Amino acid sequence: MITRSIDTPAGVVSIASTTVADGDFAVSKPGDRLAERRRAIVDLPWTWIRQVHGDGVVVVDCPGGGAGETADAVVTDVSGAAIAVTTADCSPVVFVGTTAIGVAHAGWKGLMAGVVASTATALEALGAEPVATFLGPCIQPAAYEFGVADLAAMTERFGADVAGHTTSSTPALDMTMAVGAACAEVGWPVPDRPACTSGADFFSHRTRGDGGRHTTVAWITESGPTT
Repeated sequence: MITRSIDTPAGVVSIASTTVADGDFAVSKPGDRLAERRRAIVDLPWTWIRQVHGDGVVVVDCPGGGAGETADAVVTDVSGAAIAVTTADCSPVVFVGTTAIGVAHAGWKGLMAGVVASTATALEALGAEPVATFLGPCIQPAAYEFGVADLAAMTERFGADVAGHTTSSTPALDMTMAVGAACAEVGWPVPDRPACTSGADFFSHRTRGDGGRHTTVAWITESGPTT
């Protein structure tokens, strides 16, 4: 598991991104198994979502609120609410604000749909100003061969820096650069490059056809990180 915490005016924001060793968090798995795995990460009420590569945002006003709704992002200003997305190769984006936090599931289709902008708008409505942006593990260009026509659309939308090459020198999409461009457009910090999901510690549908999913979860506590 990859963890970090950051102090904000709202309290301490804790973030965790799982690996293969933490188990499969795909929402299609049995509910009791998922509940057990979630509690092992943080024993708080979780808001998880059914993701559709769009720009929908769930606003959580109580711990566990909105669980199971269809969307691709979750925001909250409530302490003790664990908000989460699941990914294999797509980018899990964590927004840490002064008064609220958000998590977004950002694949290339979601980026084109505007999921970063819609998450930023929802956080602004909660009074949050940007503090930091983090990325959980996602596919990197060396392992992400991408269609020429779709890559052209992404470069037109987010700039030439989102185009890269695989280790085989075929056209690739750089998801980290694309997320960074989307964040910069809406005034949020550009995140650092995360670990690549093509590695053995992670699930990767693109590289190995894996069906498993990681989760990236964030929560606010008033007096210190919850463990």
